[in-house]
Amino acid sequence: MTEYRLYLESGPKMKTTMVHVLDLLGCIANARTTEAALEATPGEIRRFLRFLAKHGEDVDPEAEFATVIEQHVMEGPWIGYGDPAPGFEPDFEPLGRDELAVHLLRLRWMGEELAAIVAQLTDEDLDRRPEAGRPIREIIRHVCEAEPEYGRTGGVGKPDALRDIMRAIEAGDDLPGTVARLWDAIVACFERATDGQMSAVFQRGQSPYSARRGLRRALEHPWEHLREIERRLDEEASSQ
Repeated sequence: MTEYRLYLESGPKMKTTMVHVLDLLGCIANARTTEAALEATPGEIRRFLRFLAKHGEDVDPEAEFATVIEQHVMEGPWIGYGDPAPGFEPDFEPLGRDELAVHLLRLRWMGEELAAIVAQLTDEDLDRRPEAGRPIREIIRHVCEAEPEYGRTGGVGKPDALRDIMRAIEAGDDLPGTVARLWDAIVACFERATDGQMSAVFQRGQSPYSARRGLRRALEHPWEHLREIERRLDEEASSQ
């Protein structure tokens, strides 16, 4: 039976918790409390496995698995939102080329799914403001604005033509195509990382960073918001 190690970060009094499944880099579960986040984790693991299976990976989303809490960070600022200051122990392991290729393929799939969602929605759909939360267009912009930063903080640099791409996203010009263009540039940024960049650990302020840590967030952040959009669309469909 597969056992997934869980890496948790929680704010004060175990509030606002994010669970990171680093054995499935990109997979996360989050909730207002640690108990709720852990309760949601098995379902989120299966959802991530279904995503991988949909894109052709040889995984069984229905197979039994176990989980174990490996590390729980509860100290530092801005805890529970994806990037605790000390990071997690596996964040600082060197990235191998074969492993990088697997993760970048998954990152491409996430970009394709974001672009596909945008393509199927009307402007009215994108700009509809729900009772709680923000419109889907704002979620997409937030993901696109944040995503290039993970290569920079991971030490592999910024994507090419980033300013032009971000201007087009802000203007709403061919949003599906521009999201796809941004994702190509981000993947290319990681692909051209040197062996030295993929093994380096360095300080940014008070926090240690690495290419693996940057890649983790490059995968987790769009996945988190893909799931947010999916839940939003499911709720809207069920209310009609």
